[in-house]
Amino acid sequence: MSKTVVVKSPAEFSNLLKTSKIVVTDFYADWCGPCKVIAPMYEQLSAQLSRPNKITFTKVDVDNQTEIASTYGITAMPTFMIFKGGKQVEKVQGADPKKLQDIVRKLAAEADDSGDSSSGFASGSGSGDWRAGALPRGYNDVTDQVDIKGLELLNADSEFGTVRTLVDTSKPSALSNGKAAASKAKDWVVSDTDEQLMLFMPFQSMLKVHSVQITSLPSASDNEDDDDEEPMRPKTIKIYTNRAHTVGFDEAEGLPETQTITLEAKDWDSTGTATLSLRFVKFQNVTSLVFFIVDGDGDSEKVRIDRIRIIGETGEKRDPGKLEKIDHDH
Repeated sequence: MSKTVVVKSPAEFSNLLKTSKIVVTDFYADWCGPCKVIAPMYEQLSAQLSRPNKITFTKVDVDNQTEIASTYGITAMPTFMIFKGGKQVEKVQGADPKKLQDIVRKLAAEADDSGDSSSGFASGSGSGDWRAGALPRGYNDVTDQVDIKGLELLNADSEFGTVRTLVDTSKPSALSNGKAAASKAKDWVVSDTDEQLMLFMPFQSMLKVHSVQITSLPSASDNEDDDDEEPMRPKTIKIYTNRAHTVGFDEAEGLPETQTITLEAKDWDSTGTATLSLRFVKFQNVTSLVFFIVDGDGDSEKVRIDRIRIIGETGEKRDPGKLEKIDHDH
Protein backbone atom coordinates (compact mmCIF):
# COMPACT_ATOMS: atom_id res chain seq x y z
CA MET A 1 0.00 0.00 0.00
CA SER A 2 1.30 3.44 -0.94
CA LYS A 3 2.42 5.69 1.90
CA THR A 4 1.88 8.80 -0.22
CA VAL A 5 -0.98 11.05 0.88
CA VAL A 6 -3.21 12.26 -1.97
CA VAL A 7 -4.36 15.66 -0.74
CA LYS A 8 -8.13 16.19 -0.95
CA SER A 9 -8.48 19.74 0.40
CA PRO A 10 -6.55 22.88 1.40
CA ALA A 11 -7.43 22.18 5.04
CA GLU A 12 -5.89 18.70 4.85
CA PHE A 13 -2.71 20.08 3.30
CA SER A 14 -2.47 22.82 5.92
CA ASN A 15 -2.85 20.24 8.67
CA LEU A 16 -0.08 18.07 7.20
CA LEU A 17 2.28 21.05 7.16
CA LYS A 18 1.57 21.56 10.86
CA THR A 19 1.79 17.94 11.99
CA SER A 20 4.72 16.60 9.94
CA LYS A 21 8.24 18.00 10.36
CA ILE A 22 9.03 17.51 6.67
CA VAL A 23 6.47 17.42 3.86
CA VAL A 24 7.45 16.53 0.29
CA THR A 25 4.80 17.50 -2.25
CA ASP A 26 4.38 16.48 -5.87
CA PHE A 27 2.22 18.97 -7.78
CA TYR A 28 1.06 17.01 -10.81
CA ALA A 29 -1.66 16.63 -13.45
CA ASP A 30 -3.14 13.45 -14.90
CA TRP A 31 -2.46 14.66 -18.44
CA CYS A 32 1.21 15.47 -17.73
CA GLY A 33 3.62 13.04 -19.41
CA PRO A 34 6.74 13.90 -17.35
CA CYS A 35 4.63 13.54 -14.19
CA LYS A 36 3.89 9.93 -15.12
CA VAL A 37 7.55 9.23 -15.91
CA ILE A 38 8.85 10.36 -12.53
CA ALA A 39 5.92 9.01 -10.49
CA PRO A 40 7.42 5.51 -9.85
CA MET A 41 10.64 7.01 -8.47
CA TYR A 42 8.63 9.36 -6.25
CA GLU A 43 6.64 6.41 -4.90
CA GLN A 44 9.90 4.56 -4.24
CA LEU A 45 11.23 7.48 -2.20
CA SER A 46 7.95 7.63 -0.31
CA ALA A 47 8.04 3.92 0.48
CA GLN A 48 11.61 4.14 1.76
CA LEU A 49 11.58 7.39 3.70
CA SER A 50 8.04 8.09 4.94
CA ARG A 51 7.76 8.28 8.72
CA PRO A 52 4.59 9.22 10.65
CA ASN A 53 4.68 12.89 11.67
CA LYS A 54 8.33 13.11 10.58
CA ILE A 55 8.53 12.86 6.78
CA THR A 56 5.31 12.82 4.74
CA PHE A 57 5.08 12.46 0.97
CA THR A 58 2.04 14.04 -0.65
CA LYS A 59 0.55 14.48 -4.12
CA VAL A 60 -1.57 17.44 -5.18
CA ASP A 61 -3.59 17.25 -8.40
CA VAL A 62 -3.40 20.85 -9.66
CA ASP A 63 -6.64 20.49 -11.63
CA ASN A 64 -8.62 19.33 -8.61
CA GLN A 65 -6.84 21.44 -5.98
CA THR A 66 -6.61 24.78 -7.78
CA GLU A 67 -6.57 26.77 -4.54
CA ILE A 68 -3.46 24.99 -3.27
CA ALA A 69 -1.76 25.27 -6.66
CA SER A 70 -2.52 28.98 -6.79
CA THR A 71 -1.30 29.57 -3.24
CA TYR A 72 2.13 28.17 -4.11
CA GLY A 73 2.32 29.67 -7.59
CA ILE A 74 2.43 26.39 -9.50
CA THR A 75 2.76 27.11 -13.22
CA ALA A 76 4.50 23.98 -14.53
CA MET A 77 4.17 20.27 -13.85
CA PRO A 78 5.60 18.42 -12.21
CA THR A 79 6.77 20.77 -9.48
CA PHE A 80 8.09 19.36 -6.23
CA MET A 81 8.17 21.41 -3.05
CA ILE A 82 9.75 20.40 0.23
CA PHE A 83 8.51 21.98 3.44
CA LYS A 84 10.28 21.90 6.78
CA GLY A 85 8.47 23.15 9.86
CA GLY A 86 5.65 24.35 7.63
CA LYS A 87 7.93 26.52 5.50
CA GLN A 88 9.08 25.86 1.95
CA VAL A 89 12.82 25.10 1.91
CA GLU A 90 13.34 23.51 -1.52
CA LYS A 91 11.71 23.52 -4.95
CA VAL A 92 12.35 21.28 -7.96
CA GLN A 93 10.59 22.21 -11.18
CA GLY A 94 10.36 19.55 -13.86
CA ALA A 95 11.05 15.81 -13.86
CA ASP A 96 14.60 15.89 -12.48
CA PRO A 97 14.96 12.60 -10.56
CA LYS A 98 18.59 13.10 -9.51
CA LYS A 99 18.00 16.55 -8.04
CA LEU A 100 14.84 15.44 -6.27
CA GLN A 101 16.48 12.33 -4.82
CA ASP A 102 19.54 14.24 -3.64
CA ILE A 103 17.46 16.89 -1.87
CA VAL A 104 15.06 14.46 -0.21
CA ARG A 105 17.75 12.00 0.86
CA LYS A 106 19.85 14.83 2.26
CA LEU A 107 16.93 15.90 4.45
CA ALA A 108 16.42 12.30 5.57
CA ALA A 109 20.12 12.01 6.41
CA GLU A 110 19.97 15.26 8.39
CA ALA A 111 17.04 13.87 10.34
CA ASP A 112 19.11 10.76 11.00
CA ASP A 113 22.12 12.80 12.14
CA SER A 114 19.91 14.75 14.53
CA GLY A 115 19.23 11.55 16.43
CA ASP A 116 15.85 10.67 14.99
CA SER A 117 16.06 6.89 15.34
CA SER A 118 12.76 6.30 13.55
CA SER A 119 14.40 7.12 10.23
CA GLY A 120 14.48 4.43 7.61
CA PHE A 121 18.23 4.98 7.54
CA ALA A 122 18.75 4.53 11.27
CA SER A 123 20.57 1.42 12.33
CA GLY A 124 19.15 -1.12 14.69
CA SER A 125 15.51 -0.19 14.23
CA GLY A 126 14.46 -3.74 13.43
CA SER A 127 12.17 -2.54 10.63
CA GLY A 128 12.51 -0.57 7.43
CA ASP A 129 15.87 -0.07 5.72
CA TRP A 130 18.82 -1.16 7.88
CA ARG A 131 22.31 0.23 7.64
CA ALA A 132 24.91 -0.12 10.37
CA GLY A 133 27.45 2.57 9.59
CA ALA A 134 26.93 6.32 9.63
CA LEU A 135 26.61 8.14 6.32
CA PRO A 136 29.53 10.37 5.36
CA ARG A 137 28.37 13.97 5.06
CA GLY A 138 27.06 14.79 1.61
CA TYR A 139 26.50 11.18 0.51
CA ASN A 140 23.56 8.79 0.56
CA ASP A 141 22.83 5.11 0.83
CA VAL A 142 22.24 4.26 -2.85
CA THR A 143 21.86 0.50 -2.46
CA ASP A 144 18.32 0.89 -3.80
CA GLN A 145 19.92 1.53 -7.21
CA VAL A 146 21.15 -2.07 -7.43
CA ASP A 147 19.61 -3.94 -10.36
CA ILE A 148 18.34 -6.90 -8.33
CA LYS A 149 17.61 -9.09 -11.34
CA GLY A 150 21.18 -8.72 -12.58
CA LEU A 151 22.93 -9.74 -9.36
CA GLU A 152 25.21 -12.77 -9.60
CA LEU A 153 27.22 -14.59 -6.94
CA LEU A 154 29.75 -17.31 -7.75
CA ASN A 155 30.84 -20.09 -5.37
CA ALA A 156 28.00 -19.56 -2.88
CA ASP A 157 26.76 -22.40 -0.68
CA SER A 158 23.12 -23.06 -1.63
CA GLU A 159 22.24 -24.01 1.95
CA PHE A 160 22.45 -20.35 2.93
CA GLY A 161 20.92 -17.12 1.62
CA THR A 162 20.80 -16.12 -2.03
CA VAL A 163 22.66 -13.19 -3.56
CA ARG A 164 19.64 -10.94 -2.93
CA THR A 165 20.19 -11.43 0.78
CA LEU A 166 23.23 -9.16 0.56
CA VAL A 167 21.14 -6.10 -0.37
CA ASP A 168 18.16 -6.99 1.82
CA THR A 169 16.91 -3.90 3.66
CA SER A 170 16.19 -5.75 6.91
CA LYS A 171 18.47 -5.96 9.91
CA PRO A 172 20.58 -9.16 9.91
CA SER A 173 18.97 -11.82 12.07
CA ALA A 174 22.30 -12.40 13.82
CA LEU A 175 21.95 -8.91 15.28
CA SER A 176 18.19 -8.95 15.78
CA ASN A 177 17.40 -12.27 17.37
CA GLY A 178 20.55 -13.86 18.70
CA LYS A 179 22.53 -16.86 17.53
CA ALA A 180 19.77 -19.49 17.73
CA ALA A 181 17.30 -17.54 15.62
CA ALA A 182 20.03 -16.50 13.20
CA SER A 183 21.02 -20.10 12.61
CA LYS A 184 17.44 -20.87 11.61
CA ALA A 185 17.01 -17.84 9.36
CA LYS A 186 20.33 -18.12 7.49
CA ASP A 187 19.92 -14.66 5.98
CA TRP A 188 23.56 -14.44 4.93
CA VAL A 189 25.78 -15.96 2.25
CA VAL A 190 28.68 -18.37 2.74
CA SER A 191 31.28 -19.48 0.22
CA ASP A 192 31.13 -23.09 -0.93
CA THR A 193 34.23 -24.99 -2.09
CA ASP A 194 36.79 -22.52 -0.71
CA GLU A 195 36.97 -19.06 0.85
CA GLN A 196 36.51 -17.13 -2.40
CA LEU A 197 33.36 -15.35 -3.59
CA MET A 198 32.68 -13.34 -6.76
CA LEU A 199 29.80 -10.84 -6.63
CA PHE A 200 28.56 -9.00 -9.73
CA MET A 201 26.43 -5.96 -8.86
CA PRO A 202 24.91 -3.90 -11.71
CA PHE A 203 23.09 -0.61 -11.07
CA GLN A 204 19.92 0.95 -12.45
CA SER A 205 21.62 4.37 -12.62
CA MET A 206 25.14 5.60 -13.12
CA LEU A 207 26.66 6.16 -9.68
CA LYS A 208 29.50 7.99 -8.00
CA VAL A 209 30.54 5.50 -5.33
CA HIS A 210 32.15 6.96 -2.22
CA SER A 211 32.43 3.84 -0.06
CA VAL A 212 31.01 0.39 0.61
CA GLN A 213 29.77 -0.95 3.94
CA ILE A 214 30.09 -4.70 4.33
CA THR A 215 28.64 -6.61 7.28
CA SER A 216 29.95 -10.05 8.29
CA LEU A 217 28.80 -11.82 11.45
CA PRO A 218 30.52 -15.20 11.82
CA SER A 219 29.18 -17.32 14.66
CA ALA A 220 31.29 -17.25 17.79
CA SER A 221 32.44 -20.71 18.82
CA ASP A 222 33.58 -21.68 22.32
CA ASN A 223 35.37 -24.73 20.96
CA GLU A 224 38.78 -23.97 19.48
CA ASP A 225 38.59 -27.21 17.49
CA ASP A 226 35.66 -25.74 15.54
CA ASP A 227 37.59 -22.67 14.37
CA ASP A 228 38.49 -24.29 11.05
CA GLU A 229 34.80 -24.96 10.36
CA GLU A 230 33.37 -21.54 11.22
CA PRO A 231 33.14 -19.06 8.31
CA MET A 232 35.56 -16.14 8.34
CA ARG A 233 35.16 -12.48 7.64
CA PRO A 234 36.54 -11.24 4.30
CA LYS A 235 40.12 -10.01 4.38
CA THR A 236 41.32 -9.20 0.86
CA ILE A 237 38.76 -7.72 -1.54
CA LYS A 238 39.44 -6.75 -5.14
CA ILE A 239 36.93 -4.40 -6.75
CA TYR A 240 36.36 -3.99 -10.49
CA THR A 241 34.18 -1.32 -12.11
CA ASN A 242 31.94 -1.19 -15.17
CA ARG A 243 32.07 -4.81 -16.22
CA ALA A 244 29.26 -5.89 -18.54
CA HIS A 245 28.99 -9.24 -16.77
CA THR A 246 30.48 -11.14 -13.87
CA VAL A 247 34.16 -12.08 -13.79
CA GLY A 248 35.32 -15.69 -13.56
CA PHE A 249 37.87 -16.63 -10.91
CA ASP A 250 40.50 -17.53 -13.50
CA GLU A 251 39.79 -14.35 -15.46
CA ALA A 252 40.22 -12.23 -12.33
CA GLU A 253 43.81 -13.39 -11.91
CA GLY A 254 44.88 -11.47 -15.01
CA LEU A 255 42.44 -8.58 -14.79
CA PRO A 256 43.64 -5.25 -13.34
CA GLU A 257 41.38 -4.32 -10.44
CA THR A 258 40.19 -0.78 -9.79
CA GLN A 259 41.17 -1.09 -6.12
CA THR A 260 42.31 -3.74 -3.66
CA ILE A 261 41.35 -3.44 -0.01
CA THR A 262 42.81 -5.46 2.87
CA LEU A 263 40.72 -5.48 6.03
CA GLU A 264 42.11 -5.88 9.53
CA ALA A 265 40.40 -6.83 12.80
CA LYS A 266 40.24 -3.17 13.88
CA ASP A 267 38.21 -2.26 10.79
CA TRP A 268 35.12 -4.17 12.00
CA ASP A 269 32.77 -2.30 14.34
CA SER A 270 30.40 -3.64 17.00
CA THR A 271 27.76 -4.48 14.38
CA GLY A 272 30.23 -6.55 12.37
CA THR A 273 30.47 -3.86 9.70
CA ALA A 274 33.57 -2.56 7.94
CA THR A 275 33.64 0.49 5.67
CA LEU A 276 35.63 0.15 2.46
CA SER A 277 36.98 3.61 1.70
CA LEU A 278 37.34 3.95 -2.06
CA ARG A 279 39.57 6.16 -4.17
CA PHE A 280 36.66 8.35 -5.20
CA VAL A 281 38.25 9.54 -8.44
CA LYS A 282 38.32 5.90 -9.61
CA PHE A 283 34.63 5.34 -8.89
CA GLN A 284 32.92 8.01 -10.99
CA ASN A 285 30.24 7.07 -13.55
CA VAL A 286 29.93 3.53 -12.22
CA THR A 287 27.41 1.22 -13.88
CA SER A 288 28.47 -1.97 -12.11
CA LEU A 289 30.81 -3.30 -9.44
CA VAL A 290 32.43 -6.71 -9.12
CA PHE A 291 33.64 -7.75 -5.67
CA PHE A 292 36.24 -10.53 -5.61
CA ILE A 293 36.60 -11.88 -2.07
CA VAL A 294 40.09 -13.34 -2.33
CA ASP A 295 40.53 -14.72 1.18
CA GLY A 296 39.34 -14.52 4.77
CA ASP A 297 40.84 -13.47 8.08
CA GLY A 298 41.52 -16.96 9.45
CA ASP A 299 42.24 -20.58 8.63
CA SER A 300 38.73 -21.66 7.66
CA GLU A 301 37.76 -22.54 4.10
CA LYS A 302 34.56 -20.51 4.26
CA VAL A 303 33.80 -16.77 4.15
CA ARG A 304 30.54 -15.21 5.31
CA ILE A 305 28.84 -11.95 4.27
CA ASP A 306 25.54 -10.74 5.74
CA ARG A 307 24.89 -7.37 4.07
CA ILE A 308 26.43 -4.89 1.64
CA ARG A 309 25.53 -1.21 1.39
CA ILE A 310 26.66 1.15 -1.38
CA ILE A 311 27.29 4.78 -0.38
CA GLY A 312 27.55 7.58 -2.93
CA GLU A 313 25.50 9.68 -5.34
CA THR A 314 23.02 8.77 -8.04
CA GLY A 315 23.45 10.01 -11.57
CA GLU A 316 22.06 9.44 -15.03
CA LYS A 317 19.57 6.61 -15.53
CA ARG A 318 20.99 3.86 -17.72
CA ASP A 319 19.13 1.83 -20.32
CA PRO A 320 17.78 -1.43 -18.84
CA GLY A 321 19.84 -4.42 -19.87
CA LYS A 322 22.78 -2.32 -21.00
CA LEU A 323 25.96 -1.73 -19.07
CA GLU A 324 28.25 0.88 -20.52
CA LYS A 325 31.90 -0.07 -20.15
CA ILE A 326 33.94 2.93 -19.11
CA ASP A 327 37.68 2.46 -18.96
CA HIS A 328 39.69 3.81 -16.05
CA ASP A 329 43.39 4.34 -15.77
CA HIS A 330 44.88 1.87 -13.30
